[in-house]
Amino acid sequence: MPKMKTHRGAAKRFKVTGSGKVTRRNTNLNHILEKKGESRKRRLSRASEVTGGDLRRTRRLLGR
Repeated sequence: MPKMKTHRGAAKRFKVTGSGKVTRRNTNLNHILEKKGESRKRRLSRASEVTGGDLRRTRRLLGR
């Protein structure tokens, strides 16, 4: 059976850490930034962990 191919769209959006966790970029940081506070924007700029039902699907897309 051939190898599983990595979903290239998912590979650009998610990253697997050394411990095996999957991280993603936060939403709400593309536009309409004037009304958002500085601390909120700083918090959103940090990566978040993928959890729950999405984790299994994301891992599969990444070929893991």
